[in-house]
Amino acid sequence: MNWLTDYVKPRLSKVIRKRESPDNLWHKCKSCGQMIFHRDYVAALKVCSNCDFHDRIGPKDRFDALFDESRYELLKLPAVKDDPLKFRDTRRYTDRLKEARNASGDQDAVQLAKGSLGGVTSVIFVQNFFFMGGSMGMAVGEAIVRAAEEAIASKAPLILFSAAGGARMQEGILSLMQMPRTTVAVDMVKEAGLPYIVVLTDPTTGGVTASYAMLGDVHIAEPGALIGFAGQRVIEQTIREKLPEGFQRAEYLLDHGMVDMVVHRHEMRATLRRLVSLLMEKHRPVLNDAVQ
Repeated sequence: MNWLTDYVKPRLSKVIRKRESPDNLWHKCKSCGQMIFHRDYVAALKVCSNCDFHDRIGPKDRFDALFDESRYELLKLPAVKDDPLKFRDTRRYTDRLKEARNASGDQDAVQLAKGSLGGVTSVIFVQNFFFMGGSMGMAVGEAIVRAAEEAIASKAPLILFSAAGGARMQEGILSLMQMPRTTVAVDMVKEAGLPYIVVLTDPTTGGVTASYAMLGDVHIAEPGALIGFAGQRVIEQTIREKLPEGFQRAEYLLDHGMVDMVVHRHEMRATLRRLVSLLMEKHRPVLNDAVQ
């Protein structure tokens, strides 16, 4: 019997309790490496106070930051078949879905909400990059159709936050079919005379860029967001040329007319409020000034 480990150590542990520090007390910026107090980082909507790097955030953080008084209604999304192609690579697609759902608490890579934005009823669609890279499958396509129908029924603007690596390969041609379907859904909103505003966040690539993400009446991008179709390395290998510095970043696209504005996350709500107010002006009821 070792009296030091069997007797002395347990007694000391009772007297001197180990002070435990939470694992998430500090956050290290992915861009500059600055250590930021986690509570301050979350309060700043995950924007680095040192270098202004915009980290990725999920749908709930978006909704809370945008809707008036953080009050909104989450809309139920249409159900789709989980694994229509019985796809399997190194793992079964159903296993990947189960893991993503357990980690995120969401059914798929999108959430849809309706509420007041600057006093104007608005429908906001947010892709969740933390769910299988925000990839576009049948669920995302159905959700955009649902969002368009809700916007038309409510006579509300549709605001879409894109964040995706492209189409979901596990759904094959069924995921690519969402490109024309979502294009038709966007056209429905425009034919109803309602604004469709797209906010491009990091990253927005592949089939998402080639469809609904580039069909907005107004295109806004967050600072530093990666926006494009194919990757930079693929393009360089194809054209056999070195691409410019910052190619496919939000600021480069703004300089070349691909987006209308680059807006800091802290200014996003105010910017969207102004846009929605201006674009919905014609939908406001005309008051009868006649004196009875």
